[in-house]
Amino acid sequence: MAEPTDVQHLVKQLMAGAGPEENRALLDALMSGQVSSIFEKLKRDEAPTLRPVPTEIRGFRVGLHLHGAKPPVWRRLELPGDLSLPRLHDVIQAAMGWYDSHLHRFRTGRDHRSPHFVTHFDLDEGEDGTLEDDVRLDQLLTETGDELWYEYDFGDGWDHKLVVEEVLEEPLSRARCTGGRMACPPEDCGGIGGYEELAAWVRSGYDDAELPGVFDDDAVRAHDWLPREWHPDHFDVEEANAALAIAVAEPVAVTGELAGLAEQLERRGIRLLREVLARPLSHGPAVVTDDEATRVIETYRTFLDVIGDGVALTAAGYLPPSVVEQVAERSGISDWWIGKANREDLTYPVADIRTTARALGLVSVRKGRLSPTAAAIRCGHDPKALWSHIVGRLPLGTKDAERQSGWMALAVAGSGVPAQEWRSEISDLLFALGWRSRHDRFSPPPADSATLDVIEQLAGASRVRWREITGVDFAVAATARAVIRSG
Repeated sequence: MAEPTDVQHLVKQLMAGAGPEENRALLDALMSGQVSSIFEKLKRDEAPTLRPVPTEIRGFRVGLHLHGAKPPVWRRLELPGDLSLPRLHDVIQAAMGWYDSHLHRFRTGRDHRSPHFVTHFDLDEGEDGTLEDDVRLDQLLTETGDELWYEYDFGDGWDHKLVVEEVLEEPLSRARCTGGRMACPPEDCGGIGGYEELAAWVRSGYDDAELPGVFDDDAVRAHDWLPREWHPDHFDVEEANAALAIAVAEPVAVTGELAGLAEQLERRGIRLLREVLARPLSHGPAVVTDDEATRVIETYRTFLDVIGDGVALTAAGYLPPSVVEQVAERSGISDWWIGKANREDLTYPVADIRTTARALGLVSVRKGRLSPTAAAIRCGHDPKALWSHIVGRLPLGTKDAERQSGWMALAVAGSGVPAQEWRSEISDLLFALGWRSRHDRFSPPPADSATLDVIEQLAGASRVRWREITGVDFAVAATARAVIRSG
């Protein structure tokens, strides 16, 4: 019986076109149970070939083609040669219009068995190989006609070919798109076959006769599933470059828990948090003026003023009706609340203020009495001192779910997203981190957290009907950034 090393040699001979005798020897070896060892050895041998890092950085004009799409779906890109493969992944996602919701892989040839690069996810799954993080584009492409292949979503199997059209002697500062054709297929549409069926249906004017069979003659469900305003023939180079600008932007530097969460997502190829931290306002100031501090801490300053040196709670542990009325009146709750607003158990906005004030270490309960803490007393009537205390206490909570939800709330609020969009973005980030709705494992969890409650109070939730705050409050965004940067 042939030794494993001999079998490996025979396999390579067969692949190179060996004769009948060698083929029979290989078959005998395979039948002897050496299959696993053979292919493990071959796999280890098939490492990608890397060229040395060039002494001068050049650029490349490349064509990016979605393999198998008819009519062709393509983009023309100009790329810096020192672009790393993870950043090239970001560029491809943005230029094409993908949502980066699946795994990806770079390989050196069209054949799926070609040498490829591994991601952090692959390493975590026990796979060995050359990590894509350590590879630059100009170590793989050097001259016109050179190719690199990129696969996205191993289920749908979207293969992309990058081919060098021109080597640019002048280095580029960033990636840009100069042309293209056709829209990116919708995510999870079933690969090229599913895409072609969808495209035919849309091009027909949504003719029921062209409705893809996967929808079981339910056109309403098909319309609901299809991305809004998607048309296969649409492409706008300005839209592509706007997406690229976001994709290549560097995130603001973070430390501690948030940095760990960002790294966790990056290792899995998920860019959501990176994109939030890379938004222009995420790089904005992390300080507030005296007037801004006075405004954002107003709700808590009002609450502390009302309780004064402390108040005796009712036998059931609630605030006395007179205190509830004062808090509701002075905070603006009474302007929109339905009812008398004189019972804490029936006036949840007042209860929320008390709950978050206690979580922030501003009040405490001892022997049936609610009193300001030493920290609150030290802050006195200094708005900046109270603001700094609040910054130092966030995010709230001790459990992973509370902390992670709090950090996501701070990241989103600090990025300057309008308040009406906070909750949906936070839920998406939590879903990416692995949290799920209590009702099913396919839905994102709610964005609720004590930290978000505080952020909404700072944004004036008590003064707005049913806490429906909207728009961007730059002082609140700066407050969230102050927490993020303090780590």
